[in-house]
Amino acid sequence: MSLPRIAVIGAGAFGQNHCRVVHESARAQLVAIVDTDAARAAEAAARYQTLALTDARDLPGKIDAAIVAAPTTFHADIGCYLLDAGIDVLVEKPIATDLASADRLIEAAARNGRILQVGHLERFNPAVLVLEQRATLPLFFEVHRMNLFSPRSLDVDVVLDLMIHDVDLVLALAGAEPEEIRAAGISILSDKVDIANVRLLFPNGCVANLTASRISTERVRKLRLFQPNQYLSLDYARQDLAVFSVSGTRQIGFEQAPVTKGEPLKLQFDAFLDSVASRSLPKSSGVTARRTLAVALAILDKIKEHSEVVSKTLVDGWKP
Repeated sequence: MSLPRIAVIGAGAFGQNHCRVVHESARAQLVAIVDTDAARAAEAAARYQTLALTDARDLPGKIDAAIVAAPTTFHADIGCYLLDAGIDVLVEKPIATDLASADRLIEAAARNGRILQVGHLERFNPAVLVLEQRATLPLFFEVHRMNLFSPRSLDVDVVLDLMIHDVDLVLALAGAEPEEIRAAGISILSDKVDIANVRLLFPNGCVANLTASRISTERVRKLRLFQPNQYLSLDYARQDLAVFSVSGTRQIGFEQAPVTKGEPLKLQFDAFLDSVASRSLPKSSGVTARRTLAVALAILDKIKEHSEVVSKTLVDGWKP
């Protein structure tokens, strides 16, 4: 059988990573790179000896599947066009900028019997895969995701840019949606929220505290999970998982969980190819990604409410 023909749409910083992964895969062939910037498309295509295009509408008939790594505001239009053309799609996270656009993508995939996978990359982090197996009854999460400032992804708030990874995983591990959300955030170096702190309360009493910043002086990606008689500490970047357990005699045991390390982007692409071949629902499906987006947007609403309270406080009572 011939290898599936793949196009990458968006040759920016992260799109370039997708191009590399597809090019290096023995299971697919990179047949086109699309970017509205003709020079950037040509440069990327020359690097991987493939076709350069400036319009995704030129793809039908040339490919079997596509990776959409264009800015979030274009996800729905590009993704729906491809799905309606009979092309399977892996679209970067967040799935879209709003729920109506997410619904358009989900409906287009269902209507055309196509695969729609969303790039919640941390779900394919090898340490996360082990954590998912070890989680029994999560009762408390403490999550920190800090990044150095970069002009990339400034079209969305830090919640949709960074925190959404952790929201997605917490929702999956908690197995429910939060019944209460408290959040605060501020803009510092952009006109969007650059740093945010969130508290999620779930129906069973589970609590998750999440902090995300894209103006940090260091990169931190850590998740701590507490469950009956156990504490698990995950480092996304190092791909390791430490497990502390308390026995019936109150003895504390330590285990460094075995993790087979690998590049999450490659594992994600392999999972996408598996879904394309088997026509099975992806792990990070459109429906799952929509649920994550709904919570992320609710967090942004809470941040807006908090900012309005702070603004009123400054106007009414603050003295220089």
